[in-house]
Parts: sequence; C-alpha cells; structure tokens
Amino acid sequence: MADKSKVVNKNKTIKKVKRTVSKGKAYVVTSFNNTIITLTDSEGNALSSSSAGVVGFKGAKKSTPYAASKVAEDAANKSQKYGLSEVDVFLSGPGTGRQMAVKSLRNSGLKILSLSDITPIPHNGCRPKKQPRN
Repeated sequence: MADKSKVVNKNKTIKKVKRTVSKGKAYVVTSFNNTIITLTDSEGNALSSSSAGVVGFKGAKKSTPYAASKVAEDAANKSQKYGLSEVDVFLSGPGTGRQMAVKSLRNSGLKILSLSDITPIPHNGCRPKKQPRN
C-alpha cells in the first residue's frame, strides 16, 4: 500500500542530489527600513536569501546603501555552492540601497543579464475621501 518512493531501507542512507544552476533570478526588495535579496533558479525556487538584519545591521542602519551592498555579497556567497553565475535582476521598492545592491551583485562575480524594475505603481489609485459639507 505504501509508495515505493516513501519506503526507506534502514541500512542505507539517502543522498541529497546537489543541484547545479548556472542561470537564475535575483529579486531585490528595498523599502525605507530594510533590504531583502533572494536569489532563485529560473523556475523561481529559492537558492539563497539575505537581509540587512541577517547580516547584522540594526535599526536605522538597515536602510543604508552600505547595508544593501553587504546583503548582496552575503546572498551571492550563499549561492556560490549551487554554481550560480548569471542572473536577471528584478528591483522592487523605493529604498536607498537599490543601486548599491546591483553593484555588489556584479562585483561578487555574478553576471547581470537584465535589469527590471517591478515596483508596483498605482494606476489612478484609491478613491479619494468625500468632501465635507460646509
């Protein structure tokens, strides 16, 4: 009744298959308070991610361009074990670390194939409050 894929022999251990990914995507999310970078393969499965808090910055220092550069270096170093060499970069958010994150991704050995801004922009926005009667 059990699936053969779920049956495990007690004497043998299952080896993890090491993935090698040469091309992927880099999602850089910069807000006014933080910078988060996620490196994925071409299907969108996360390989590595990092943020300013993970690297060790606290408070107002998390939103600086220097913190964004350190976050990019950390995420790129984590993805080195997968063999990632080329990325398409997708930027999102209004933060100050956008340019430094892209520079640091390039300086850490990743080849940038394309650069896209996917920041959500409201088309006409929310309905305004009604005017008070006088």
